[in-house]
Amino acid sequence: MMSTTAQQLLASFDALPETVKFEVAFEILQRTKDFEFPPLTDDELIANAEAIFLELDQMEMNNELPESR
Repeated sequence: MMSTTAQQLLASFDALPETVKFEVAFEILQRTKDFEFPPLTDDELIANAEAIFLELDQMEMNNELPESR
């Protein structure tokens, strides 16, 4: 479960303009690039893949995907 502080930080991030979100995300990635994360389990990988495919399917149904070149 995510802490209240983390939830507030994400809510603040969501409220930022897109250009500022990019800057903040870049800085966070820079600061966390050396973190040692435990490997994902097969179940976690499958759940993440499923979520991505479902989102892509929804975007395709809403005609939100960019056209192929």
